[in-house]
Amino acid sequence: MKKTATISQLKMSLSSYLRQVKTGEEVLITEHGRPIARLLPIRNDVSMSEHLQEMERKGLLKRGEQSLPADFWNLPRPADPQGAVRSTVLGEREEG
Repeated sequence: MKKTATISQLKMSLSSYLRQVKTGEEVLITEHGRPIARLLPIRNDVSMSEHLQEMERKGLLKRGEQSLPADFWNLPRPADPQGAVRSTVLGEREEG
């Protein structure tokens, strides 16, 4: 379903609308009830494999050479009593 927002709604909640666009939503912007613009997600023509190859070439990541062990997801998680990981992830989400 296409979302609709007035200019004032967009100004007040830009981050929220941009999050929706990032998830694939389309937002129609209206002024006095008439459509004037459309926010659309950018369609990435580069495949994930090409993207990962480019990041690896730049030294930004090193892809694993083996599969994960069968019980990997059952292993205990490391302790994070101060919630540093959670805080970091939430902060990055806020920044967009």
